[in-house]
Amino acid sequence: MKFSANLGFLWTDRPLPDAIRAAHAAGFVAVEFHWPYDTPAEDVRAALDETGLTALGVNTIRGEGNGLSALPGHEAEAQAAIQQAIAYARAIGSGAVHVMAGFAEGPQADATFVENLRFACDHAPEMTILIEPLNHHDAPGYFLTTSAQARDVIERVDRAGVKLMFDCYHLQIMGGDLTRQLRDCLPVIGHIQFASVPERGAPDAGELSYDHVFAEIARLGWEMPLGAEYKPDGDTDATLGWMARYR
Repeated sequence: MKFSANLGFLWTDRPLPDAIRAAHAAGFVAVEFHWPYDTPAEDVRAALDETGLTALGVNTIRGEGNGLSALPGHEAEAQAAIQQAIAYARAIGSGAVHVMAGFAEGPQADATFVENLRFACDHAPEMTILIEPLNHHDAPGYFLTTSAQARDVIERVDRAGVKLMFDCYHLQIMGGDLTRQLRDCLPVIGHIQFASVPERGAPDAGELSYDHVFAEIARLGWEMPLGAEYKPDGDTDATLGWMARYR
């Protein structure tokens, strides 16, 4: 299997270009980012070109919460954040933007999220626009919480570019049954991430068997790198023993 290092959590003890180099040295084939905007895009692009790694995606900014795009009355801010993320992604050669919904609920929030996602798709037709359900322990009040809700939003956005970011960690907490969820969601999945449950550590611990999950992902024919979005307990390099097991 191929893996992407999420540099929002891994190698955060060094500048982003050096984190990219560390990911390459460790055997990752791609990287992905949370909010890389403090690092000039040209520095990130140079490190990517140097290492040959692919940049899989960036997040829209969080604003004062955990995103802006489902907040009624904040459309201008949300769309500015979307444009910022699209511009940065294009500058580093990334093909995806994760549009963060924020803390909201109800029909107005739903309608606002759908319209902002259409805005993102229409302004970056060459990109994948990702949405990600988050669990209600780590992000209480976040608008998007389940894969079923995400699939409903994707259907109503009605744009080919909008896809589900299937985070095994979040979706295990929000109901589990990951094998069936993966099978049911496969047509709309744009990226897959993983971490142990409940600690959100490396995948060789916790209640979730990644031997089974990764085997199912492979059986389904998924060939894109899987995103290692976990919080290392100490030095990142010391937590990478799992990679030899699954590559």
